[in-house]
Amino acid sequence: MNEAVFIRRNIEKWRKMEWMEGDDVFTTPDDMVNAYNDITSDLAFARTHYPDSPITSYLNDIALGLHRDLYRHKHTTMRQLLRFWTHEIPLAVYDARKALLLSFAIFVLCVLVGVVSTIGDPEFPRLILGDPYVHMTEENIKNGEPFSVYAQETQVSSFLGITLNNVWVSFKTYAFGLLTSFGTGIILLFNGVMVGCFMTFLFMKGLLLQGFLTVMLHGTLELSAIVIAGGAGIMLGNGWLFPGTYGRLESFLRAGRRSIKVLVSTLPLFIIAGFIEGFLTRYTDAGDLWRLLVILLSASFIVYYYVILPVRRHRESTAYEDLTI
Repeated sequence: MNEAVFIRRNIEKWRKMEWMEGDDVFTTPDDMVNAYNDITSDLAFARTHYPDSPITSYLNDIALGLHRDLYRHKHTTMRQLLRFWTHEIPLAVYDARKALLLSFAIFVLCVLVGVVSTIGDPEFPRLILGDPYVHMTEENIKNGEPFSVYAQETQVSSFLGITLNNVWVSFKTYAFGLLTSFGTGIILLFNGVMVGCFMTFLFMKGLLLQGFLTVMLHGTLELSAIVIAGGAGIMLGNGWLFPGTYGRLESFLRAGRRSIKVLVSTLPLFIIAGFIEGFLTRYTDAGDLWRLLVILLSASFIVYYYVILPVRRHRESTAYEDLTI
């Protein structure tokens, strides 16, 4: 191959590799490995056909830089972990934004269904929540302790049981995406109707404010995580249902790789929500102000990490790609 043709065909790729050197923000270790393998192949070709050409020295410099970065990455586990949570997950969330918005819309709609159904039929909560739970709650209300259910177990056992159950619900919500997006939608339907039903039940008992402060103390993170897991499940199911230009299996695998990052992001939310429910929610006589503060802080974190930060990371990555063209 003529040297000029060789350069013309690859120069843009090499320039992008130059930008990868020293970049810990938008270049993943896998990207670095792929680039290093590619540049060493080009370098071997150049050494064979153009051993005295400046292009060979140029490619050698790029290869050395990528090799140095690869070696450094082996010793930066904490940096990679930080990058995963601050860059890779937000970018995955941005890719899943439509599925997440759909999950949120389904959940809100189902909450409204629970509200309307309970208003229309006061016995509806017994169908959704079960007779034993409704009866227990009514007895607690008569005894002046409507939310004593949160203090029935010890703090540690409550925290562990709640967290494990929440993680299971999250996994089930996501896994139902294997049955196409409709499977995940069914899980969201049940949870949304249950929340709307329970809050309306409390409203009819004159306990809406206290119920909101008690339930949403941990529920802000817990319910948000279920919605996010639902979005990941919908994304997984859509990869199977709507393959686009890819083969169905390839589309499904690509959706799985992206959506699993979104699912993983819910684990800390469930752990923190379980801690709050196990250790704090039981104190139902605590001040309303501090409970409202916890709810607002939780909601602010959700908005920042799942709305603001993904948009910011996407803009940064787009700007980076523009620089490398």
